[in-house]
Amino acid sequence: MTASRSRNPRGTPMRATARLTLATAACALLVSAASGALTVPAQAQTPSSALPGMGTEPALPAPDTSHQAKNYSRQIGWPDSKTPKAPAGFTVTRYAGDLDYPRWMHALPNGDVLVAEARTLPKPPKDEAEREKAELQARSGSTGPSANRITLLRDADGDGRVEERFVLLDGLKQPFGMLALSGALYVANTDGVMRFPFAVGQTRITAKGETILNLPTGGYNNHWTRNIIANRDGSKLYVSVGSASNNGEYGLAEETRRANILEINPDGSGERVYAAGLRNPNGMDWEPVTGALWTVVNERDNIGDDLVPDYMTAVKEGGFYGWPFAYFGPNEDPRMKGQRPDLVRNTLAPDYALGPHTASLGLVFYTASSFPERYRGGVFIGQHGSWNRAEFSGYKVVHVPFANGRPSGPPEDFLTGFMADGNKGETHGRPVGVAMDATGALLVADDAGDTIWRVAPSR
Repeated sequence: MTASRSRNPRGTPMRATARLTLATAACALLVSAASGALTVPAQAQTPSSALPGMGTEPALPAPDTSHQAKNYSRQIGWPDSKTPKAPAGFTVTRYAGDLDYPRWMHALPNGDVLVAEARTLPKPPKDEAEREKAELQARSGSTGPSANRITLLRDADGDGRVEERFVLLDGLKQPFGMLALSGALYVANTDGVMRFPFAVGQTRITAKGETILNLPTGGYNNHWTRNIIANRDGSKLYVSVGSASNNGEYGLAEETRRANILEINPDGSGERVYAAGLRNPNGMDWEPVTGALWTVVNERDNIGDDLVPDYMTAVKEGGFYGWPFAYFGPNEDPRMKGQRPDLVRNTLAPDYALGPHTASLGLVFYTASSFPERYRGGVFIGQHGSWNRAEFSGYKVVHVPFANGRPSGPPEDFLTGFMADGNKGETHGRPVGVAMDATGALLVADDAGDTIWRVAPSR
């Protein structure tokens, strides 16, 4: 199979795409005003270190069940000459562009990088509030047709730019997490985990895969993303499954096997709940000193601008982290008052808050050596960005330093510039997955910007 040339997979020239997104932004403002949705004027972004609800002991305001902010950003695209901004001493380049909503990445041992291209599908709304939300989401570019494929990117000469790309797999169902293990590629589709025969270096999978684990779907706020990771010896797999709802509003029967990290054997057998009460866990990685599994979690909406903070935590086997009955330890959600006081009492407090409504999704520990010493062993987190907050939060990649296997300092903004204008709510792109390439550079998947960015020390 020959490599394809860089182009927009949807067939629209990139400059034309930028014009379309500007027109779409104008439509979004008109729809919001006409619908009566509470769209709060945005302000400039706050640095992560100054954002409320950050760190090991965040201040938690009282819940406000009347809170209903709908503050969606509007995508305007990246100008040809512009990139996100990294700290002094680093250079940001476009590793690969013209993708179709790239959300997640998996780096292979030979240096190839797999990218899952998939999007949230629009759903028929159940009521007027859901209709308004669906219109705003569609006009922000976060919902629409899904590419449903995995693309293989190859930087053959190691210069930090992709020369070849191949469609490794297509015809999938909203793929997200990927894992190459023991002669197989595992793909976490929204409705189940599939296993395909695969050899590293292969550029097209033609063999029919098998579904080794079926997963629940459904719910309007369906949190369709499923991630997958193996333990150190490859004997167990861990699969993250987000909730079907914000706070159980569709009934708890809809949440069966959801808001969990599941553990299975590599053949899909032996399923058990490894940890529960995690509203929407996405990024997972192994902390290099202790070997503990860490995850990053999206928390619930509509109880305050500064509540509830998203978080990252070392995942305790058998632990319960509160959703939907409690948040950030045994703090009862007033919308679930009195339903499960036993679970509220037993709710574990997460290790580190990442700010309210930041939509923290990506997580990777930095285990390479090309970055300066201060970054080594720390964690990078991709924050996709808020909608349920008057002032935008997220829309950046942050770094949290670690020492002796634990967070050791305040969060630091590492990759910014995705928010083009915080007062207008205009974005160039939105970061999601983070990964390391074979040289130790940081790769950042920018789904709304259709780009993978590469951050490396300046030469």
